[in-house]
Amino acid sequence: MTLERFNPDGLARPSGFCHAIRASGRTTIWLAGQTALDEHGRIVGKNVVEQFERALANLVVALRAAGGQPGDLTSLTIYIVDMDDYRTRAREIGAVWRRIAGTEYPATAAIGVSRLWDVEALVELQGVAAVESIG
Repeated sequence: MTLERFNPDGLARPSGFCHAIRASGRTTIWLAGQTALDEHGRIVGKNVVEQFERALANLVVALRAAGGQPGDLTSLTIYIVDMDDYRTRAREIGAVWRRIAGTEYPATAAIGVSRLWDVEALVELQGVAAVESIG
């Protein structure tokens, strides 16, 4: 049961993502989009870095509840309201990722959107994970 990460020659060197992942002998977990909602259903965080941190923490809580760990993430879609701000703060966001999820990155897409469900939300994370098959 393994996750193999592929970053082939001929594609740009990835930074903060992986080009492809193959999971063998694993069970798939689909994770709903998570924003910076607190336990009371309110968006917290004044900027995209703070909101990314809360959204990622929320995603990891859901993943752990389903039996996974951050290293099991195989795919991540990031929906971003202000792409320029996100790119400007990419190093800070990367540091948040490494602190919460580690140094392995899933296959990732970043998509600019005009707004999210909660108008105060600046970022939303949706993921897929592959965990060791249970029983």
